[in-house]
Amino acid sequence: MRRLVVLALLFGAMQLVLPLGAGAHGSQWLLTFGFLILAAYSVGELAVLVRLPKITGYLAAGVLFGPSVFNTVTTDAIGELRPVSSLAIALIAYLAGAELRWNEVRQRGATIAKILTAELTLGFIALSAVLVALGDRLPFLQDTSGASRLAFAVLFGAIAVVHSPAVVMALLSETRAGGPVARTTLGVVLVSDVVVVVLFSTVLAVARAVVPPTGANVAGLSLGVIVWELAGAVLVGALLGAAVAVYLRFVKHELVLFAIVVAFFGMVIAQLAHVETLLALLTAGFVTENVSRHEDGEAIRHAMERSAAPVFVVFFALAGAEMGLAQVAAVWPFLVPIILVRTGALWMGTRVGVRWAGAPRDTRRVWMGLVPQAGVAIGLAAAISQAYPVRGGQMRTLFLAVVAINQLIGPILFRFALNRSGEIAGGAGEATPVQPRPAIR
Repeated sequence: MRRLVVLALLFGAMQLVLPLGAGAHGSQWLLTFGFLILAAYSVGELAVLVRLPKITGYLAAGVLFGPSVFNTVTTDAIGELRPVSSLAIALIAYLAGAELRWNEVRQRGATIAKILTAELTLGFIALSAVLVALGDRLPFLQDTSGASRLAFAVLFGAIAVVHSPAVVMALLSETRAGGPVARTTLGVVLVSDVVVVVLFSTVLAVARAVVPPTGANVAGLSLGVIVWELAGAVLVGALLGAAVAVYLRFVKHELVLFAIVVAFFGMVIAQLAHVETLLALLTAGFVTENVSRHEDGEAIRHAMERSAAPVFVVFFALAGAEMGLAQVAAVWPFLVPIILVRTGALWMGTRVGVRWAGAPRDTRRVWMGLVPQAGVAIGLAAAISQAYPVRGGQMRTLFLAVVAINQLIGPILFRFALNRSGEIAGGAGEATPVQPRPAIR
């Protein structure tokens, strides 16, 4: 009840204050930013009460207070807050890389690699094919044909295969599960972030060459440019990660502020160097985590999570605000086939990967932990929306609707898998508790 009262008071205050600053655009975005932090956080806390992830609450707050419902967060305000979304994407990519420690996947490297290869390959092909089959019935594929239709379908497939380390780690922390299903799922989702970002970066670079965005330099989109965008991103990210490691080794002060500077600086450098921002920041996080001392890596990651918390809240709320209900209604009939195809691909791909790796039979339940999507997934969708404002925005709307449903059913499925495998502490079977590192919630 207290949170509902807070929401009502915030909404009422915004209705009174917004008309007073109607002509002052410089202060409007700051007011909207503050409102979204408080309102989305409150809705996120309400989501937790009904056993939903906070991210689902943030998205719901954006839809509720965005142009589709109350219009407290206007279309103009969303445009003014786009730099916040860009910064959030950089932070998400860096943290995804920092979550991956080489020695954590080395023990189960072969099993993880084979499961991941099978389920990602099958999911990518199946989802791209179903998008091509739906064709003109999807708004962002209307009036397209041939190579351009395939390019947009493959772009959607490249983001639709992504998983959610945040949800997996949150559930493992809550249940203290530590058996083969828990540890294998954790390894798969952490490595998948790296693989999917590389896949997405490659597909986006090729898509821009096939279907140049408005105002793009078509002549400049050569094979050499595409190779530089990817290889250069790894180089820039590695240099940035090494520089951060040196700072942590010899300075290690004001880490909360330094964490934001790292993300912002990395984003700007990637843009100036004309390399893929997501891949550069992910590489930077990975290098920092793996060349630094353990305590230094933990320190910068925790500092970045603390400093980025309000940015993430606003980012997910803005993603919900941009998800027009009318547009969601238009793509609603396509959600069921897309979700069924993705789920079926996860189920089949995991079974193939487990048999290929010769892993224990119970490991087949790993597919249930791969259903949820969040964090990097929304960041990738936002990157498409920035590259292709119209078709990319329509694609983002469809994808966010898919994410919302997977966020609802995914945690339930994964908890069921852990319980059936006897890996939940205090449940049926012995479990070795694990302590997953904090992740984006």
